[in-house]
This record gives sequence, structure tokens and C-alpha cells, in this order.
Amino acid sequence: MIPAKKVLLSSLLSASVLALSPPLFGLSAAVAAPAVAGLPDFADIVDRTGPGVVNIRTTERVKTGQPQAGTDDEEMQEFFRRFFGVPIPRQQQPNTPNTPNAPRNKGKGGNAQPQEEVPRGVGSGFIISADGYIMTNAHVVEGASDVYVTLTDKREFKAKIIGSDTRTDVALLKIDGTSLPRLVIGDSDKIRAGEWVLAIGSPFGLENTVTAGIISAKARDTGDYLPLIQTDVAVNPGNSGGPLINLKGEVIGINSQIYSRSGGFMGISFAVPIDEALRVSDQLKANGRVTRGRIGVQIGEVTKDVAESLGLSKAQGALVQRVEPGGPADKGGLEAGDIILKFNGATIEKPSDLPRMVGNIKPGSRATVNIWRKGTARDVALTVVELEADKPAKAEEKKPKQEAVPNSLGLIVSDLSDAQRKELKVENGVLVEAAVGVAAAAGLRAGDVVQRLNDIDIKDSRQFNGLVAKLDPKKRAAVLVRRGDSSQFVPLRPNTSGN
Repeated sequence: MIPAKKVLLSSLLSASVLALSPPLFGLSAAVAAPAVAGLPDFADIVDRTGPGVVNIRTTERVKTGQPQAGTDDEEMQEFFRRFFGVPIPRQQQPNTPNTPNAPRNKGKGGNAQPQEEVPRGVGSGFIISADGYIMTNAHVVEGASDVYVTLTDKREFKAKIIGSDTRTDVALLKIDGTSLPRLVIGDSDKIRAGEWVLAIGSPFGLENTVTAGIISAKARDTGDYLPLIQTDVAVNPGNSGGPLINLKGEVIGINSQIYSRSGGFMGISFAVPIDEALRVSDQLKANGRVTRGRIGVQIGEVTKDVAESLGLSKAQGALVQRVEPGGPADKGGLEAGDIILKFNGATIEKPSDLPRMVGNIKPGSRATVNIWRKGTARDVALTVVELEADKPAKAEEKKPKQEAVPNSLGLIVSDLSDAQRKELKVENGVLVEAAVGVAAAAGLRAGDVVQRLNDIDIKDSRQFNGLVAKLDPKKRAAVLVRRGDSSQFVPLRPNTSGN
């Protein structure tokens, strides 16, 4: 048996021989992988950046003896909701009305209502200016009565929350200080998958803990306004809000979330790109809140089948499923079934690109939208307005009516009455009375409205059935279907077998 040390030495020697040997099997030296010089030393980076990373603890004021909501079960619920930043378990405190440090609030009748300050949660943050501005996650300070910041030199400050933005999970704090150690901000647009990065924070309250790894992906879609940086850096509860740092010692992200089935780190973590975070923090500093643009459309994906059916060279853009009545898109002339290809000249590769681009536009600005409609591209000008709370639309269904034989798409349709057009807020289309075969398999059902077949607007059932009868059974047809307030292209291939 070969000792373990010899096996290791043998492996290393073999690797060296292969690295020094001439190319084998006809491979040229030009394609040979370069030898790895060695692993990076993070020590100097930690020495430079560590002082700019802070520990954040939050507290909550509760009435003495009042039942507290911070049970372990609720904390675990919050952990899985946010993946991160689980609050510290809050234990029931004894009644201490005579304790000098217990704040008192006067209730009705002048009776003093004693309060006490209890721990709520822990997290991390980092200083971005020498005069005391600190960046962290919104969920770290959410719901806190007071926020305390501790530096590496053990100085503690009470922080003021300048503002927070839940959509991007970014918060801006301010402490009273001068000549504070700030971190250098990098450029998250220039990062590359495979780069070494490190995280500094307070996992489980262990201050100034350093972990390292690589960038796994640059822009992982997890939300409308958050193309996150994915890494394999070990991060855990308490790391929230801490910096993700590159080999230059620059901050390129804010550690924010993890993917976990166990509650702990499983090899995948996410950080908010620092470019996105700075845009948010600048608005928070100036106004205390973030304003975003909107154009009043509901969008969906453009599939390969739909792209081919509509004559697009590739599956890209954002499909307009619904246009908000009276909104900017409606006033600009956008319609359900349009495909938005560009916004202010920037190409829309996938639907999630659009809300980010629109969100970055100042409300009141004019914008140009390039759309694909009925085989041609055209520009539409509109005015961006401020984003408000979403109002979910309620889908309405009509009771099915027994009608004639379904057409080759598996649809039985009827004409819309004037009352139905007004009720459904459509100008054209036919009502689906029943769906069988390929239509049913694709998800169509009674109550849907067919508005367009490929590039042709549908006026009545006679026209629609006539167009269906002429479809090529070897090709899919793009059927624009409206359900409730949303429209979606559904690719269907005619069934001529009679089944």
C-alpha cells in the first residue's frame, strides 16, 4: 500500500510533468491551459478594508410585560422569507418599572407606561463616506426602533435611518463621525464570472468574519429590479448588508441573500450589485425615498414558437399582455400583443430587462419604445409616470355555451355583443365558448377572447373560422388570447386528423 503522502506527491509530480510535456494528441500549445500561479492572498485586502465594515444591531421598544412577537418560530419564518438576517431570539423580560433605564410613555390619563428596549436583530454594513454614511440591507433595519453601529475599534454609534428601499433591499444609515474609514466603491458592471471575491461581516454575531470564493454568475434574475451577483462565498445570518469585495479591495456588491433548504449556507449566495445600490442610496440621501418610472403595461415572455410565428428573427423582447387603460402606454398607442424590442434605444433581451430600464427613468420624462406589431417594427413615444403600488387584476370567466363542431384549432367561438365588448374592454375578437384538443391542451378555456390570429385582427367568428381553415397544418399559428385583463400569444398547430 502506498502511503497517503506519497500518493499526493505522485499526483503533484504527474501534474507537473503534464504541464511541462509537449502537447499531446495533436493539440497545439496555443490552446493549452495556462498554469495557475497560485491562490490569492487576501490578508492585505482585509487589513485595508476591514476597518470600514461595521456590525449593526437593532432593538425594539415594547411595553414592559407585553407579549412579544419574536418567537423562534416567527424568526425561522422570517429567515426563510428573506433567507438572511434572522432576528436575535427575544426572551421575555421581567417587569422593571423602577429600572432607571426603562423609558416611559405617558398614556391616557397621565399614567406612565414603562417600556424596555429588547434586541431585535443583527447584521452588517459598510461605511461609504468619511462623514458617516453607511450602506446595508433594508431587511436588516426593517421594523427597528433603534439602530446601533459598532466599528472594529469598538466605538459604538446610534444610527439614523436615512431611508430604505425594499424592492432592492438597500438601506442608508448615518452616524455622527468624522474621518471614518470608508471603503472604495468598485464597478459591478465590469465583474466577470470566475473572479475571486471575499465577504466581511458578522455571521451569527461573530464580528469581522472573512470568507472568500468566486463569482458564479453576473446577473442572476431574482426580481424585477434586482439582477443579483451570484457567488459561492460562505455567507450566513448576520452577513446581511456586508460588502462583497474584489481583489482590488473595492466593494462590488452588498451580501443580501442565500439559497438554502436547511437554513444555513449551501454554496450559493447573492449580492446586490453596487451600481444598483448606489443609484438607490443617492435617491435615499437626497429625498429619503426612491422614485421609479412606469409605463402601465403587463408583460410576458416571447417564446421561440411565438417569435417564429410572428416573423421575429429570434425570441427576444417583452410581450405586452395588458395595457393599463389611460396609462402612459395606452396614451402612446401600445396594444396587447405588441412586442417591445427596445426602450430608449436599449435592446430588451428578456422581459425582466424592461422594468429595470423603465424604473431608472425619472417620472415625467419622454421615452421612445420600439415595438413589433403585425410584421413590422415601429417607434412609439410616451411619457413615463411614477411607479405606484400594483393593483392585481381580477380575471373573469364566462359560462360555456354548447355550440357547433370545433375548428382545427379545437375552438368553438361566438361573436361578441356590444355589451360584452364594453364589459371586457375590447374592440375586436371572438368569445371562446369551448376549447378541446390542441386548444385545451395549450390551456385555452371558455371565456377567453381570441383577438388576433398571427398578424390579423379578428372581427367575428365567421372570419376567424375561415382563417383557421386556411392555416398550414405543418406550421404553428400565433393566437392572441385575452383572459381577464391580460393578453398572451399561444402557439397552436392545426389538427386536421379530426381527433
